Amino acid sequence: MLDVRRMQVLRAVVASGSVTGAAANLGYTPSAVSQQIAVLEKEAGIALLERFGRGVRPTAAGRLLTEHAAAIGRRVAEAETALADLRAGRTGRISVRYFATAGADLVAPALARFRAEHPGVRVDLRIAEGAPDAEADLTLVVRPRGGPDAYGEGLRLVHLVDDPYRAVLPKGHPLAGRRAAVELAELAAEPWVGSERPGPCLDAVLEACAAAGFSPDVAVECEEYAAAQGFVAAGLGVSLIPLMGLGSRRPGVAVRRVRGPEPVRAIHAAVRESSLALPAVRGLLTALREA
Repeated sequence: MLDVRRMQVLRAVVASGSVTGAAANLGYTPSAVSQQIAVLEKEAGIALLERFGRGVRPTAAGRLLTEHAAAIGRRVAEAETALADLRAGRTGRISVRYFATAGADLVAPALARFRAEHPGVRVDLRIAEGAPDAEADLTLVVRPRGGPDAYGEGLRLVHLVDDPYRAVLPKGHPLAGRRAAVELAELAAEPWVGSERPGPCLDAVLEACAAAGFSPDVAVECEEYAAAQGFVAAGLGVSLIPLMGLGSRRPGVAVRRVRGPEPVRAIHAAVRESSLALPAVRGLLTALREA
């Protein structure tokens, strides 16, 4: 196999017209340059230079390798420039996965800011509920507050924001007209519209209810926040929905703060540890925190 570095030495010899001139330009000794050319000729299986006056000139094979050496040099220079741009966060591609209710309030404004600051970086954005995508640089997940930073092999959790739950009540409910926060225990005897599927979001609700001394009586199971509001508006129960999941509120519901305790889901970014070194990924994390 041809040695690329020796090809660049050949290119220097052809450009200067002599071994001595190439040695001076490269900072080598003439004997070192001659040795490199001899090894390259052995690899090529053909003579690459011939005597011409007081110097040397390339043979047909020498011209061929010199042209390829020039092309390789250009590609290496392009690679170095591209790598420098990537290290500086000016170019590249980031793969991001998010869950639906984080889209409008968190991901959209963060991505708009990020694109304004990093216009040359492409963001591959896909929706993905549940576990982090192994191929993604960053996945938004819900995890318990105060948990470990590590999250599976090669992933690190970065806390972004706490998303508190709100009580969603039918408009005619006795607590709907109250200005103060609703005590969670006041909803213990109510039929509930379950708005969460099993997982960390539901765990936050169940743990808060347990702290208030009860387990919710789920009369209607529902895994979509918009549909849950519809069931509440129809008077079929009460529900707890995170602030980011409220979206457009139905006219038939009232939304009130909750306390005693206030359920909260913690939103994190699960980031590949190798991606944390990329300025573009760090820039996106900053945009998400400030969104």
